[in-house]
Amino acid sequence: MIRIYDTQARAKRDFVPAREGKVGMYVCGPTVYNYIHIGNARTFISFDTVRRYLEWSGYDVTFVQNVTDVDDKIITKANEEGRTAAEVAAEYTEAFIADMRAAGVKDPDIRPKATEEIDEMIKLVETLIEKGHAYEVEGDVYFSVRSFPEYGKLSNRNIDEMEGGHRELRADGKGLEDRKRDPLDFAVWKAAKPGEPSWESPWGQGRPGWHIECSAMSRKYLGMPLDIHGGGADLAFPHHENEIAQSEAACGCTFSNYWMHGGMLQINSEKMSKSLGNFLLLRDVLKECDARVLRMLMMQTHYRSPLDFSKERLDEAGASLGRLCCCIDRMDWLASHPDENAPAFVPETEGFTFEKAVKNVREAFAASMDDDFNTAGALGAIFGFVGEVNAALGTATFGPADVANLESVRDVIIELMGVLGIDVAPAKAEVAYPAEVVDLAREVAGFEGEDAAEAVDALLEARADARAEKNWAVADAVRDGLCGLGFTIEDTPQGAKVSYSC
Repeated sequence: MIRIYDTQARAKRDFVPAREGKVGMYVCGPTVYNYIHIGNARTFISFDTVRRYLEWSGYDVTFVQNVTDVDDKIITKANEEGRTAAEVAAEYTEAFIADMRAAGVKDPDIRPKATEEIDEMIKLVETLIEKGHAYEVEGDVYFSVRSFPEYGKLSNRNIDEMEGGHRELRADGKGLEDRKRDPLDFAVWKAAKPGEPSWESPWGQGRPGWHIECSAMSRKYLGMPLDIHGGGADLAFPHHENEIAQSEAACGCTFSNYWMHGGMLQINSEKMSKSLGNFLLLRDVLKECDARVLRMLMMQTHYRSPLDFSKERLDEAGASLGRLCCCIDRMDWLASHPDENAPAFVPETEGFTFEKAVKNVREAFAASMDDDFNTAGALGAIFGFVGEVNAALGTATFGPADVANLESVRDVIIELMGVLGIDVAPAKAEVAYPAEVVDLAREVAGFEGEDAAEAVDALLEARADARAEKNWAVADAVRDGLCGLGFTIEDTPQGAKVSYSC
């Protein structure tokens, strides 16, 4: 049974979707006025992992993530750059999609854009007015917070303690000018201003408020109640609180059965901010490191906990990924090069069997992920399995009868890491040789080609010839050169092979 920490309940709850076997999941997407930073990326990667695990567990998941392509920030950016808001939004929407794919995040099943769903938003605002939960003032429409007695139930805030008006709510609309009946009320529709994008509505030209966008799009594509609504912890109030108020006021039913919020990301134990000069865009980070390494770093911390990002932690994550790839590479090599004369395999660890080890790692992985998607625990199960296998195998040789067992070790690691969104399949190794390996082969082995994999073969052949001739200088040059590029040579009964440094 999967248990999810529900922000509203402030406790873990058994996950029971509204429709058996199906999950409707909505995660707030970006406001597209700039490239996303790694704090944004952490949230999206976390919920991508939640989605992947639900799918692996057998659920049919419909994943919806919006794009906010009309907003004050977009309009400000457009005015600063002398462009239209639509041009700014189009550029950064395309960039967002590219960045997510580069980070290994799956495309949502549905990606609605706010500007394409204006009619839905107008209908929702009309319903709120009809039911007495919203009112119009000279083209602006405000939601009456006090008309919804449960306001504050998500963020655990008491409405009476916000008597003077929360600063973010005061700023939503016209502030404390005589337009709002209560300082807490927030805008669901904003009257048009000169030079801003606007649409025709029953209240004149205008555009939607931010909060109404997500309410309208989520209920259109998933219905109510949603099974899971997610986002960063910074969205819990006021955005998600306002979503609940307007959605439940309109329909008289629960908006979302489970609320999930991801923790914040820090840089070297400090809050990320432009003023501190530590503001990192996702695309810049991915220029410097493998996306799988970034994801490994993020999986090492529970999604609700603060995550400290640093070069040191990134290096540690890379080393961890290398250990997994090393194990997979070894299993793949042994399975594809069986020794016809090898004796029956006898494990060096008493009681070890491949079948039991594979079964146990699956169960341990699922137990951690069932516990509010504990990716750190899931990784621990995988690394424990790798250690167990390495200890049991020792330096044994393997025959044809062992191939299926070796492949089962390789395949279960690939499968479980795939659930975490990290591709560690051996095919990666085929393209992982750096261009410098060609230069090394030209220098040491007289290689004349361009292909890196062929260059490695030439180096191994040159090393074998050198060892046969006891030309240790050349043999050592091959070994040391590959070591300098992050690879090791392992001599096996089936021949030498190159693998990641473990």
